[in-house]
Amino acid sequence: MGLFSNEKKVDYDKIVDKMLPDAKKEMDESQYDTELGLNMARDARKVISGKLKIEDFHKVYSSSLTKEFGNYYASGDGPDIRKGDGPKWAMVIDLKKCVGCDTCTVSCKAENRTPPGISYNVVMESLEGEFPNIKAVNLPRPCMQCDKPACAQVCPTRATYKMENGIVAIDNDRCIGCRYCIVACPYGARSFDFGESYEQEMQGANDVTSPEYGVERGNREKGKTPIGTVRKCSFCFHRLQRGEEPACVETCIGDARFFGDLNDPNSVVSKLAASPRAFRLKEELGTHPNVIYLR
Repeated sequence: MGLFSNEKKVDYDKIVDKMLPDAKKEMDESQYDTELGLNMARDARKVISGKLKIEDFHKVYSSSLTKEFGNYYASGDGPDIRKGDGPKWAMVIDLKKCVGCDTCTVSCKAENRTPPGISYNVVMESLEGEFPNIKAVNLPRPCMQCDKPACAQVCPTRATYKMENGIVAIDNDRCIGCRYCIVACPYGARSFDFGESYEQEMQGANDVTSPEYGVERGNREKGKTPIGTVRKCSFCFHRLQRGEEPACVETCIGDARFFGDLNDPNSVVSKLAASPRAFRLKEELGTHPNVIYLR
């Protein structure tokens, strides 16, 4: 009988909840209506879980969104989920292999050149059990790239949308930084770009940026996109276009991460996703993430 044979099942959803931003505080810092953002986040999740019809969602919020956002408001039926014959990218993370070294976090920041306060990929740490039978649990968290993303449901400008390859994208040229998507995301995977920089600590830090979603934006400068917009992990879409894996996958020292096409039944990720150890975070919400964990 092992040391932890009687341990309780780890509640990974609870670990995520501890890391979520304070929704009201987040919205109070936005120039847009706090109550509208919080209510939409709540009801978007109802739409995704099937507890509220999309038509009723639009009836409730269409008038308020028009009043709040004016010409920025782009009405529609919700997330643009298109199906194609190409790959559907997915990531599988084996939690038994993750040693919590944070190499994925560091490589992600270096690859995507994210500013202070923004990390697309983090490793949440939690101590589980009761003394003396305590163990450290590591839970890496990129964007979940949900099939039914709540972030897209609440986006008033339709800047957030679902690509054919399964990645949830942000058109930073359409994003107005209202932050409704930040409070709607049940995984805390989105951040607002306040315009901070490492320039004072490292000369030339603003000279190189990452071509997120295939868009080369040149130097990072005050008042220039993506500053003032919302940002998140894209599975390193620019690397995928070059035939490379996401930086976090390539650098994982424990080989805990696997990346591939979930539409291919013979791919490693498809086979691992069918493992009895496989699970998704907050499955009861119905978002159906394309990041799958092995417990």
